[in-house]
Amino acid sequence: MKKVDYKSSGVNIQEGNKFVKNIKNYVESTFNSNVLCSLGGFAGFYDISFVKKYKRPVLVSGTDGVGTKLKVAIMAKRYDTIGIDLVAMCVNDVLVTGAKPLFFLDYFATGKLDAESMSDIVKGIAKGCKEAGCALIGGETAEMPGMYDVGEFDLAGFCVGVVDYENIIDGRNIIDGDVVLGIKSNGYHSNGYSLLRKIYFEQLGLKIDDKLDKNITVGDLLLKPTKIYYEEIFKLLNEKISIKGLVHITGGGFYENIPRILPDNCGVEIYKDKIPKLFEYSFIMNNVNIDLREMFTVFNMGIGMVIVADKEDAKKILNILNKDDEVALEIGKVFSGEKVVKISGVDF
Repeated sequence: MKKVDYKSSGVNIQEGNKFVKNIKNYVESTFNSNVLCSLGGFAGFYDISFVKKYKRPVLVSGTDGVGTKLKVAIMAKRYDTIGIDLVAMCVNDVLVTGAKPLFFLDYFATGKLDAESMSDIVKGIAKGCKEAGCALIGGETAEMPGMYDVGEFDLAGFCVGVVDYENIIDGRNIIDGDVVLGIKSNGYHSNGYSLLRKIYFEQLGLKIDDKLDKNITVGDLLLKPTKIYYEEIFKLLNEKISIKGLVHITGGGFYENIPRILPDNCGVEIYKDKIPKLFEYSFIMNNVNIDLREMFTVFNMGIGMVIVADKEDAKKILNILNKDDEVALEIGKVFSGEKVVKISGVDF
């Protein structure tokens, strides 16, 4: 009878141990004085005694993945940015409440673990955590032969932040006449990748290494990491700027995300001509037959984060964020009426 062991079934414990050893420095580079653990334990510990300075501390959590952008990373065999995407997708959702990100955990599942290439993913997660001011305190790596083909994997993350109850940003005070500002995105971020793969690889017949305008390859364009908005948002909050609403323009684009923070008696008009014209979206519009409304429903179109404030605070926000470079723009206004988004040049 042939001898069997765990490795013969597709799970390599030694490779897993090698992986943990490889990522140790990346993970611990995100630690701060509140982290009470080192890599390898059963759970992560985070000291929250500092919340005594909050009148009524509220924990805020968010979980997400990066969707089929993983398919592009696998095609390109490039894994150094996808971890940043994972952190961004979770952290940006927590930031819109006004919460400060505290710690992050990840879940990585694959058919066959490759310690070397997969270490690049955790390196990216650690980089994203440092950009977001939070610690990577734990995670799970699951090798599951039969669930995933060799070379395939899935990735998910979980972020926890904290905010004082009285400082929660939830849109409740938004009124007619408030100003809508947009902070620029740096590309597709991590949304619409099923459509993007169809456009680039099926309809246009491009390959991952094909060059586009500006001497950038398809892979370069599609694997730009999602922008993390921690620096911009906390630059404003630390200045005690009053922000009425924040929106992460993620899956669902403008039409689905902005109404999530609006009171029932308010809508938003977006000025299409004020939206920055990124190469990513011009390329699609110039090469594919697609409705503009569909574009604004699926993609961020050049705006990754929306801020709603009154007129005076909007001026302060623009002055602060655009001190060294143009980061934010006035892109719309709040009106009294149905809780909808209307985009000039698209809807009327």
